[in-house]
Amino acid sequence: MLTKSVTHIAAIKSEIATQLGYDQASPPVHVDDKQAAAALGVKVTTLAVWRSTGRYDLPFFKVGRLVKYRLSDLAEFLANRTASHTSGVHSK
Repeated sequence: MLTKSVTHIAAIKSEIATQLGYDQASPPVHVDDKQAAAALGVKVTTLAVWRSTGRYDLPFFKVGRLVKYRLSDLAEFLANRTASHTSGVHSK
């Protein structure tokens, strides 16, 4: 997988913080599963499926029953999935 630049990941992290209503100057270190789902544009249940099946390498941690995601991990996850074209698709 391609490694994205630290600057690019920091910009995405800042965008996520703003989207979730946090101050860019002091974003949280981690967010709960509801906020992570909102940042990624998926349902909370989708994140639960990803965690249980290991479909994506999206790090998370648990505090008791609570699921938390680092903002930097969400940013890196999005950065690694940013594409400029779709491979293998040809138009006729």
